[in-house]
Amino acid sequence: MSYSPLNPDNIVILFADLQAGIIELGSTNELSRQRRAVSALAKLARLFDIPTIITTAPAPDGAPRVTPEIAAALGDLPQYMRTTTDAFLHAATRDAILKPGRSTLLIAGVATEIIVQHSALSGAAHGLRVQVVIDACSGLSPRTEDAALRRLTQAGVVTTSLPSIAGQLAGDFTQTKGSQALGILYEMVSG
Repeated sequence: MSYSPLNPDNIVILFADLQAGIIELGSTNELSRQRRAVSALAKLARLFDIPTIITTAPAPDGAPRVTPEIAAALGDLPQYMRTTTDAFLHAATRDAILKPGRSTLLIAGVATEIIVQHSALSGAAHGLRVQVVIDACSGLSPRTEDAALRRLTQAGVVTTSLPSIAGQLAGDFTQTKGSQALGILYEMVSG
C-alpha cells in the first residue's frame, strides 16, 4: 500500500444530512463531540479553500435547518435537497461533487449506515478516493454502524478522523496554515 498525505487541492467535502431532526438520531457519537468535529472539518475547508457540498433530506416541518456549525465556519452555502439515500443518485448533488474535478471525497454525516455508506460506495464507484470522517459521523446503532464501516473498508473506502485529516493538511507546523490547522484541531479536542 502506498501512502501520500491529503492534498487540499484534490479534496471535496460532502456534509450529508447534518440537519435538525436527523443529526439528533445518531447514537454512536456524542452529539456535542460530533458537532465539534463537523465544525473543525468546516473550518479546515475554509482554511484550505476546499470545495464543500451540503446535502439534506426533506424535513417534516418545512425547509431543512443545517447544523449551525457549518454556516458559522463557511457562511450560507447552497443546499442540495435530495429524496434518495445516496447523494450520487441525485443529479444536482452528484454534479456538484464531481464538478470541481477533485480526486478525494471526504464525507461527514448522519446516518453512517445510510447516506454516508451509500454515498461513499457510489463515490468509490465513480473513481473517487473516498474517506469517511468517522468522528464527524454518527450511526443509528453500534452494531449497524460497524456493519456499514466493515462494508466500506471492504470496498476500499478509508475511515479516518479529524486529527488525522488536520495533521495531514497541516504538514509543516511552522507554516501559517499548518499552525492554524493544528489550532483548529486543538480547539476541537479541548471543546
